[in-house]
Amino acid sequence: MPKNSKVTQREHSSEHVTESVADLLALEEPVDYKQSILNVAGEAGGKQKVADVEDRPAWNSKLQYILAQIGFSVGLGNIWRFPYLCQKNGGGAYLVPYLVLLIIIGIPLFFLELAVGQRIRRGSIGVWHYVCPRLGGIGFSSCIVCLFVGLYYNVIIGWSIFYFFKSFQYPLPWSECPVARNGTAAVVEPECEKSSATTYFWYREALDISNSISESGGLNWKMTLCLLVAWGIVGMAVVKGIQSSGKVMYFSSLFPYVVLACFLVRGLLLRGAVDGILHMFTPKLDKMLDPQVWREAATQVFFALGLGFGGVIAFSSYNKQDNNCHFDAALVSFINFFTSVLATLVVFAVLGFKANIMNEKCVVENAEKILGYLNTDVLSRALIPPHVNFSHLTTKDYAEMYKVIKTVKEDHFSALGLDPCLLEDELDKSVQGTGLAFIAFTEAMTHFPASPFWSVMFFLMLINLGLGSMIGTMAGITTPIIDTFKVPKEMFTVGCCVFAFFVGLLFVQRSGNYFVTMFDDYSATLPLTVIVILENVAVAWIYGTKNLPASRNFTHMPSG
Repeated sequence: MPKNSKVTQREHSSEHVTESVADLLALEEPVDYKQSILNVAGEAGGKQKVADVEDRPAWNSKLQYILAQIGFSVGLGNIWRFPYLCQKNGGGAYLVPYLVLLIIIGIPLFFLELAVGQRIRRGSIGVWHYVCPRLGGIGFSSCIVCLFVGLYYNVIIGWSIFYFFKSFQYPLPWSECPVARNGTAAVVEPECEKSSATTYFWYREALDISNSISESGGLNWKMTLCLLVAWGIVGMAVVKGIQSSGKVMYFSSLFPYVVLACFLVRGLLLRGAVDGILHMFTPKLDKMLDPQVWREAATQVFFALGLGFGGVIAFSSYNKQDNNCHFDAALVSFINFFTSVLATLVVFAVLGFKANIMNEKCVVENAEKILGYLNTDVLSRALIPPHVNFSHLTTKDYAEMYKVIKTVKEDHFSALGLDPCLLEDELDKSVQGTGLAFIAFTEAMTHFPASPFWSVMFFLMLINLGLGSMIGTMAGITTPIIDTFKVPKEMFTVGCCVFAFFVGLLFVQRSGNYFVTMFDDYSATLPLTVIVILENVAVAWIYGTKNLPASRNFTHMPSG
């Protein structure tokens, strides 16, 4: 240790020496936790080599770093989770608790991870071991969570790759139910007829799903190949560390915004798009008093920013120590919020169009029932308003006719089997996750002009959103392990991808979708909550809140 360092000066003075994080962070040179006084193994590595820190890779530009953080934080959840929560929890009213909690909880926690990664310049294991050796397990926990999430998350990218290649045909293969030949007669697949063409294609053609999780059914070879392609893409993106992933981020982070903008313009031109957007953002103010709404908003803020995974710490560790991470935390957080709102606009513009299509289909089907009842004298023609024209029946005319029939035939109305065909009922159908991406949205796109083009764009967007998040997830695994154990970067990264592919075969069995759902529900929620709580404990009680004023230059401290 240099003789003129602050710690050495204190050792020769009469001042009380405290081995707190405040002292460690006051060092002029970054200290490797394995070679610092925090290393309980002894004095074998008592001195820090400055060259180790100086040789650390760095981002080529501030833009590349910001795009990496945006690519990691903005993921598939912004497209299919946030709109669902917004619809479920009061429409426009949900934005208020979300924005409040983003400012109170999200940005401070995001800044915390940016700051410790940037100052200590290590992955999650090194950072928290540096703060306190007994908390090094926080970093290992982050790595394990990243592994669990990466295993199933890349399967979703594989599904998107499958749909992407299937989109290069017209008509789209999920636009109509398959027809089977029974002798000279053509019979529509009964299972498809009972549900829908897109639902049938998803479960029977894409997943070829088994009846239960206990029935493996063997590997789905189509999805196995897609998973192999997905891990190949991720491996090539991260094999060189930030030198390769940084360049990928220019496309994978920006392209989804181009697609969302195109979909928004196209969506606003669709019939019924305004109905969907108005339904979405009409505030239900009473929902704001429900504690459950605030809890779900807090959970979404928590996961939307990628807190606890270690990816944020890993990316910020390649920054210069004098980088202004206060600005970065606010910028990335609000871009994430803006993306969620933009995606919600797109989703409900398209779903508003789909709701109108389905509502018109409902009107036609029920009008045919009424005509049948009129022809068989079950209903009197006197019940039909004189201005109603069955050949050009509007939803308004049907609603009027439905109301009259229900009033007159009150006692026997249920036997008629007529549906009200309300647009609000279609818009209220909550869809999230894979159901939104691979069923509801794909069904809406079949009604678009030039539907294959929009399908290609949509699934290419999903692939890029997933790739950006996977790069951050892989960084949360590889960066701390490479920093801690000094393993060869390329060999370890390739080994991780190969290992993850073979373990991921669990998710491409015919029963794989059940395992994806199980991992999505249970593998990360509780562990990440505990991890972030421990991160706060490390800073608030071990670092000490009383030391925070003295460390106001924590992220803007000279390094030598």
